[in-house]
Amino acid sequence: MEVLSQWKQGIIYPRWAALAHWGYGEARFLFYPPASWTLGAVLGAFLPWQVVPAAYLWVVLCLAGLSMFHLARRWLDLPSAFFAAALYALNPYHLLIVYWRSAYAELMAAALLPLLLLCVLRLEDRGMRPVLCLALVLAGAWLTNAPAAVMIHYSAALLALTVSVLQRSWRPLGGLALAVVLGAGLASFYLVPAAYEEKWVNIAEVLAPGVRPQDNFLFTTISDPDHNRFNLLTSVIAVCEVAALAAAVLLSRQWQRREKSLWTLLAIWGAASAAIMFSITRVLWDYLPQFRFVQLPWRWLLCLNVALAMLLAVAASRWTGRVLVCTALLATVVIAGYRIQPPWWDTAADIREMQDAMASGAGYEGTDEYVPAGADPYELQIQGPRVVASDSTARIRIVSWDPFEKHLLVESHASGLVTLRLFNYPAWKVTVNNNQVAADTSDVTGQMQIPVLRGMNDIRVIFRRTPDRAAGVLLSSASLCTLLAAWYITRRTRSA
Repeated sequence: MEVLSQWKQGIIYPRWAALAHWGYGEARFLFYPPASWTLGAVLGAFLPWQVVPAAYLWVVLCLAGLSMFHLARRWLDLPSAFFAAALYALNPYHLLIVYWRSAYAELMAAALLPLLLLCVLRLEDRGMRPVLCLALVLAGAWLTNAPAAVMIHYSAALLALTVSVLQRSWRPLGGLALAVVLGAGLASFYLVPAAYEEKWVNIAEVLAPGVRPQDNFLFTTISDPDHNRFNLLTSVIAVCEVAALAAAVLLSRQWQRREKSLWTLLAIWGAASAAIMFSITRVLWDYLPQFRFVQLPWRWLLCLNVALAMLLAVAASRWTGRVLVCTALLATVVIAGYRIQPPWWDTAADIREMQDAMASGAGYEGTDEYVPAGADPYELQIQGPRVVASDSTARIRIVSWDPFEKHLLVESHASGLVTLRLFNYPAWKVTVNNNQVAADTSDVTGQMQIPVLRGMNDIRVIFRRTPDRAAGVLLSSASLCTLLAAWYITRRTRSA
């Protein structure tokens, strides 16, 4: 909703979520990848907001199914490819996301995983085109969901290493290295600011108790009963899927004789995804670079389901067996949900309430990790004026209060401070009577405080383009030009 409102104000790429934390704002769009909130805003532009969540889910699940179909059709007959696509789109973990987690960006990343496997397999081929395709997948991962991007990059490394061992060639690993660099370059307009400005926010909150890896291994319990119920629900579904995968691996061994590389990749990828969800792998979560930012070990079900859908389509060659397996998987979700933790979701009334809050400017609850460093959002005054002057007799007029610019006139009878209903983030540039000044930060709440002099003070607060954002755009542009040039050269070479 906020993205669409900023588009209507002419802001093409939002950076600052102005109505988060009840109007104090947060740098949400600097740190949260753009793909999911862009699709949501596009859907909201022509659909009622009450229907947007369902439309979003329909779109991304169809994309996931189409992606799996594209992979499966290269090795399986048409009915089996349809089965693999349907099972992948509506697997138990995806249903968990839809009815419990609402992790929309993570669900969108599911469409990239079958393409990842296909691209890695094509690294055996000569030429640059497979590398370029893989770079696009890796860039798409960064722009969709950061935890999923970490999983996708580690999965790509595992798959490429396996292919290199099977083929006794360094080509897949070399191609992967080039794709990682180019993919990161393409996504630099998001990655560079997110990495550089990370120190400006409370990013450590993403690893707060309850969302740390050690708190979310399968069947782990902590002092929070709600957490334990949901973890138990997820653990039961995960064990069910792991058991189905193990059976599919055993029953599809004959297929290994015809498709050794693919079967081996699927079996290793699925086994690794299953193992990483158990506490025995704690050392990997502690020491592998950035691995802990996946947060929730059972998120690896996202990758496991690629292997499950493909191998189950091979192992259960008859439709009666397929129906029985799918019925068992669905029954696990339904029974576990009924007995352990029923689903929850917002209703149409909740969405209307959010619309009203956005329209009135009241704002909404923000996210702890995007709050400026040192600020405590729980000490904020939810209702109150946008501007308060230390001189109680000062006359204040708000000329404009836009997401990227605040303009106000303060006529004060004495020097003092003006406190804004706005977090003081380093990207804000403050001028008073056309002279740039350094804004202060209030203790605890982290609000912006602007020094003013006696008399009329023309104050402008502008969310400026920081050098890291300019560098990110430059790197993305250079990487895109490199990709297009390499694609053109490859196409001409193939034609010749």
